[in-house]
Amino acid sequence: MSNNYELYDLGAFRLQSGVTLPGAKLAYVTAGQLNAQRNNVVVLPTFYTGTHLRNEGFYGPGRALDPARHFIVSINMFGNGFSSSPSNTPAPFNAADFPDITLYDNVAAQHQLLTKVFGISQIALVTGWSMAGCQSFQWGAQYPEMVKAILPFCASAKTAEHNWVFLEGVKAALQADATYQGGRYQTPPESGLKAFARVYAGWAFSQAFYREKLYRLKGFDTAEALLQAWERDHLDWDANDLLCKLRSWQQADISRQSSFNGDFEKALEAIKARTIVIACDNDLYFRPADNEREVRYIAGAELRVVQSPWGHCVASPGNDPDFQEFLDRAIADLL
Repeated sequence: MSNNYELYDLGAFRLQSGVTLPGAKLAYVTAGQLNAQRNNVVVLPTFYTGTHLRNEGFYGPGRALDPARHFIVSINMFGNGFSSSPSNTPAPFNAADFPDITLYDNVAAQHQLLTKVFGISQIALVTGWSMAGCQSFQWGAQYPEMVKAILPFCASAKTAEHNWVFLEGVKAALQADATYQGGRYQTPPESGLKAFARVYAGWAFSQAFYREKLYRLKGFDTAEALLQAWERDHLDWDANDLLCKLRSWQQADISRQSSFNGDFEKALEAIKARTIVIACDNDLYFRPADNEREVRYIAGAELRVVQSPWGHCVASPGNDPDFQEFLDRAIADLL
């Protein structure tokens, strides 16, 4: 994995909220070459605790997404510590004062990068896991003429109310740490970050995952050992960054733009891209039932449900080799 990346300066970037974020930046990497027709573009947004580094697990030589054939643009979302985030933005928009960012904002910024830097007017595919999949739906609704295919996996076009409630739980665990101080902490709120991780681990994997002790496949003897590893991982994150992305996730709704004025079915019907949606039967917060409703309103869309005890984390690169085959087959069918 390479940590070399490019920074695109968006300048004074006007957000959906009406706030202008000065000196806004997008961090991105590319793989492969743009062809002469400029039509081999694949966009990979990032997921909740993901970066361009984690996205490398979704493409490679011999894969359905292969840099030998595709020009892959992996773009870090706002709030992930690489692109503009609470942790790397100067006052007056630093830390707890960083503005609310929507998925509409993320996709508008990504659109500016693709058009201004690469002269791209056509995207062959937008795909991604979890929040990146939510951005795939967003791309399809926001720029329907530009996007030829989308493949969201373990994601939704609108955050379900139960999903919103789950996120309220992990947020409350983090903010209960006295060190957090309303986001104006002087030292990291480590107790809160650990609590966040422990609560989250109960949702990221399914009941069957723990019942079958599948954490042993990841090198953990006990569920407690897995939780401790999650704690260590989350201590590497800035609390305000986690909460910035969490707000974006909670507000995710492709109809939340002037073209649709909250009409969710109209927004789904506006998607012209060839669409395959992948859900996991044991995903505890992106439920297949929500995707069933979504594909009914997208012309020609197909829902494919993978059965796996890994739950939402079935798609995390390296967890389930069967899922990699399932995903690559769907990508190949679309492309």
